[in-house]
Amino acid sequence: MLTKLQTQNKVVGAKQVKRALSKSEVEVVFIAKDADKKVTNEIEKLCESKNVPVEYVDHMEQLGEACGIDINAAVAALLNKN
Repeated sequence: MLTKLQTQNKVVGAKQVKRALSKSEVEVVFIAKDADKKVTNEIEKLCESKNVPVEYVDHMEQLGEACGIDINAAVAALLNKN
């Protein structure tokens, strides 16, 4: 599933993921286990309330690489296929 971040439409970062969740545009959310809980707790609650599945990634570095960016990422989301 993580490999889909390289080929499908996605958003990276807490603000963008929250915005996409509020618009019900998200298929699945990825959260790095080593990310700051202040950042991830709200997103986890939003996912739960919207019935969006969450997949956990061991490290922020891994998530950043999977997204094709040169920095670590705490959260990312695959967008719905339209």
